[in-house]
Amino acid sequence: MIKNIVLGIKEYTGAFALISQLKLWKYFIVPVLISILTAILIGIEVYVLYDNVGGIIAKLWIWDWGKEGFTAISNFVGGIIVLVIGLILYKHIIMAFSAPFMSPVSEKIEHHYYGETKHLHRKTSNTEQLIRGIRINVRNLIRELLITFPILLLKFIPIVNIFSTILLFIVQAYYAGFGNMDYTLERHLNYKESINFVRKNKGFAIGNGIVFMLFLLIPVIGIIIVLPLSVTAASKKTVKLMHNKHEIVYET
Repeated sequence: MIKNIVLGIKEYTGAFALISQLKLWKYFIVPVLISILTAILIGIEVYVLYDNVGGIIAKLWIWDWGKEGFTAISNFVGGIIVLVIGLILYKHIIMAFSAPFMSPVSEKIEHHYYGETKHLHRKTSNTEQLIRGIRINVRNLIRELLITFPILLLKFIPIVNIFSTILLFIVQAYYAGFGNMDYTLERHLNYKESINFVRKNKGFAIGNGIVFMLFLLIPVIGIIIVLPLSVTAASKKTVKLMHNKHEIVYET
């Protein structure tokens, strides 16, 4: 697992140069605009709800003793909850609505590494790619939230809350990498096959997603470069995995 995570991270090496070499920047214009707009809207949501959620949690403590300490913890945890949910929503929104623009990127990267190989593609329209993107990301959004909420409860437990932060980051990374890999998988595998493929290669998904999440820590620039570099890195790795593991169906 750890080895695959590292390999997933290493795929970012040369991603910027590959985008320029294959002239892929034009495909990222709309996704980057989607990313910026979504980040602004989510940022406003986090700003508005930051204090409110903490206040709601604080009301659960009905006793006078320890109320001040519980309120301080509640405000901290409330802020974390809003921020985490905001990041989750941002991630799945941009991935879902960027789907129609990512298929050509994946296709050009595959052609770059493997040439005119005659294999069977799932021929889908932009609308079908969008629907597929929304379906995958709604599925992942629900699952990620179901995993995230119990982890957030661990924030109330001293010492354990340190490990919960790491666990939250890994979960976020996995689903980010999942979405990036599916842009390539969409052209070759159906919905269920794609899910099974990512499960078998979860280490690579986490590795890709770790860098994705770290990009978001960079003010302004992060939301601009996150999709181009992470999708390119994921496409490189996914086409290699599919060819090496003979997941590609060739024409006869």
